[in-house]
Amino acid sequence: MNIFIMILLAFFLDLLLGDPHSWPHPVKSIGCLIAWLTKCFNHPNYSSRKKKWLGALTWLITVGGSGLITYVGMKIASINYYLYMVVGTYLSYTCISARQLAIEAEKIMKSLKQNNLKKARHQVGMIVGRDTNQLSAEEVTKATIETVAENTSDGVIAPLFFLAIGGPVLGIMYKAVNTLDSMIGYQNEKYRAFGKVSAQIDDIANYIPARITWLLLIISSWLLRDDTREAIAVGERDCEKHLSPNSAFSEAVVAGALHLQLGGPHYYFGELVKKPYIGNDHLVIAANWHLKRTITMLYLTSFLGLCGFELIRFLIVWK
Repeated sequence: MNIFIMILLAFFLDLLLGDPHSWPHPVKSIGCLIAWLTKCFNHPNYSSRKKKWLGALTWLITVGGSGLITYVGMKIASINYYLYMVVGTYLSYTCISARQLAIEAEKIMKSLKQNNLKKARHQVGMIVGRDTNQLSAEEVTKATIETVAENTSDGVIAPLFFLAIGGPVLGIMYKAVNTLDSMIGYQNEKYRAFGKVSAQIDDIANYIPARITWLLLIISSWLLRDDTREAIAVGERDCEKHLSPNSAFSEAVVAGALHLQLGGPHYYFGELVKKPYIGNDHLVIAANWHLKRTITMLYLTSFLGLCGFELIRFLIVWK
């Protein structure tokens, strides 16, 4: 029951506060650790085989260390019930990023409304891995929609899923897995070998949450009276049209529900990465309305996920 309460409080704390940059955040520490390990282990003159082994070691140190530190912290906090609940709630809160994702998307939306494309490109470059300095206003909008859709799974549903299973310890370990993928899981010369293990394990960790998100987004599209039939059709057809086995599940539903075509080739670190298109080519120009609607779908899907996971956990604990 304690974890049930922690998750509930954490979710609404996220909606209230987002992620203030000045606050201590485990992901910041995890990111610093990954950057340091990458600098130590990912030397250009190492062979691909050696890079893979050192990348695996980086994963083990990062994920294992994050889980161990969280477990010890929770054990120490358990000397007092209220301290235990405060620490557990805060750690759970740092795993969820619905509000901050919406905040970043709203900043981009505001810049586009002001016709400040240069600022919008810079802002979207802070939340996506692709090169953004040559994107048009529509491409900036699509990139933001894709990120909000994908991170509905990675940033909200998946953390809630792992928090419901294993509380703050498993939640923080998932954030470590996801941060590793976002920092070193790229398919380019620099990270292809070193980040291979991190990318593969992230795919495994997100396999079930991505498919849960797919279903919840379809339900959200129905509740919002979007084109649910198209969301289902495109969601079924294009759910695997991505280099990642999971990312297209949420993007495909959003593309179908909003009559958009997402995906396609993008530049990453100056290298062109060819990706298939997701959705039908309706010749609909992605606009701020589509981005605003995607944010609404993010919030509604997040709430549905919270209710579902909490209900399942409550029934298991009650039994």
